[in-house]
Amino acid sequence: MKKILILAGGYSNEREISLITAKSVIKELKKNRKYNLLLIEPDGNFVKKLRKFKPNLVLNLLHGRYGEDGYIQSILETEKVKYTHSGVLSSSLAIDKELSKMIFSKNNILTPPHLKLIFKNNLNLENIIKRIDKKLQFPVVLKPINEGSSVGVFICDKKNFKKNFFKLEKFKEILIEKYIPGREIQAAILGDKKLGIIELKPKRKFYDYKAKYSASAKTKHIIPVNISKKNFNKVNSIAMKAHKLLKCRGVSRSDFRFYKNKFYLLELNTQPGMTSLSLVPEIARYKKISFIQLIDTIIEDASVNK
Repeated sequence: MKKILILAGGYSNEREISLITAKSVIKELKKNRKYNLLLIEPDGNFVKKLRKFKPNLVLNLLHGRYGEDGYIQSILETEKVKYTHSGVLSSSLAIDKELSKMIFSKNNILTPPHLKLIFKNNLNLENIIKRIDKKLQFPVVLKPINEGSSVGVFICDKKNFKKNFFKLEKFKEILIEKYIPGREIQAAILGDKKLGIIELKPKRKFYDYKAKYSASAKTKHIIPVNISKKNFNKVNSIAMKAHKLLKCRGVSRSDFRFYKNKFYLLELNTQPGMTSLSLVPEIARYKKISFIQLIDTIIEDASVNK
């Protein structure tokens, strides 16, 4: 039996989602008796437990900071343990929204223009608004520079900018991004294959944390997407290009806005969720790939590539 240590929970704002993901994955893996599973959290005894269990690989189901930003990956590499999903550098680049956007732009991938802001005591809000008017124009999107699951994301016009702006002070560094209207389309990559795309129509203002993880939000998931073959191939190709540029491994999901026949890449997620409402398993199901087959593929990718 292959010994798999499952990492979930953690210290980020996405702790709850990580645990839900782990619950969904463990339920599937228990149907397959070829795996010996141990679920732990990355607490102070994590390395001790890791060494005692001696897994064949670690299934990393952490989300957000310390889990998909290269931190836990660097520990696992120090311990010389195989692990799923992307490596240290890829993870740290993908979660840093400014660095990844710079890489995308440099390689001719369209992404919304932005400003980076560091919270300091002498911030002049009027000057910030003037900079936005000059470079971006309202409305804009406020977001932390290194969080996932739309944690702390606000769409702002001039009227509600100040109120939402100071809600993000605890994050220290934020991105102010030009708001792109249009259709929300997500594209998934699995290994070296273009898995497919899905369109989202949230009842809420955008595909925020509640829309992602609450059935009551009633976000409409559309698959197949009503889009031309040319644009279907185009968005899949951009997702694959971004995946390769960041040297991602395993599964990744790229978030796009489709506006005036152009795809704007908002960000790339190296460890997409695997809950009952998650998009990658839904795209996989449409391609006749079951949940257990998807997880097996992610596990085998770690075995092959590490």
